[in-house]
Amino acid sequence: MAYAIPTASNNSLNHIDWTWQSNPDPWSTAETTEWNHYSDVENLIIQEAFSNKQAQALLDGYYIDFKNNRQISNTNSHKQRPRFMDLPVASRGSFDGQYDWISPFVIEIRRNLKLKPEELPSKKRDMIPMLVEEAARGIIEEGKYIGKERQAEKLAKILREQKNKGIKEVWQQCAYIYSLESFLYKTLHTTMRLVGDKDHEQEWRSKIRTLRPFCLLLWNDPFNTKLKTKKTLYRTNC
Repeated sequence: MAYAIPTASNNSLNHIDWTWQSNPDPWSTAETTEWNHYSDVENLIIQEAFSNKQAQALLDGYYIDFKNNRQISNTNSHKQRPRFMDLPVASRGSFDGQYDWISPFVIEIRRNLKLKPEELPSKKRDMIPMLVEEAARGIIEEGKYIGKERQAEKLAKILREQKNKGIKEVWQQCAYIYSLESFLYKTLHTTMRLVGDKDHEQEWRSKIRTLRPFCLLLWNDPFNTKLKTKKTLYRTNC
C-alpha cells in the first residue's frame, strides 16, 4: 500500500523513495528479495503522477501501474515486477570533481555562439529565456538519442519552470538538475573528459550544439563572481 509524505519543496527528493524488486525472479518465494531504487528523475516522474492521482506513470521502457503496484514493460505486458515506495535512505554520497575541467568546453561553447566577453546571461537578462529554451530542447534531443525521452522531458520541464526568472533562479535550477541521478550528468561527464583528446575531438565537439546552452547556464554562476582555482563541484548520489 502506498503512502504520500508531503514536502516543503517540489524540487526535494527527500519525500518518497520509489523502489522496484530486482532479484532475477521477483515472483519466486525461494529467492532472497532484493530492491533497487529508481533514478532521481524517474522518482520525480513517478511521484508527480502519483500526487496527481494518475493511474500510471510512464517511464522509458516501462510504466508504473499504481493500482496493482506493478512495473510493466511498454513492449511486453507479461514482463512485470512488483514495486512500492518507502522513506529515502538518510546517507547520500558525493561526487568529487574539479570544476576547472568544464572551462575548455565552455570556451568552445562561447566561440560557437559567437559571444563577446560581456555577453553572458548574468549580464544580459534578455538572453535567459532563449538559452533556457535551447537548453531544454538540447536535453530532450540527447535523451531521445539514448532512449531516455521520458527522463529528458521531465528535466526540460523542470528547467522551463524558471524560463522567465533571473539568472540566480535559473542557475539554481540548472545546478539542481545536474545534481540528479540521470543520463544528463553522465553525458556531460563523458563529454568533458574527452575535451582535449585529439582521438575523440569529433565526438566531444558533436555535443556542443545540444549541450552548449545548459553548460553555459551552469557555468555562469552568479553567486561566485570572483575567479577561484582548485574549486570542487559536488553532486549527490543515492
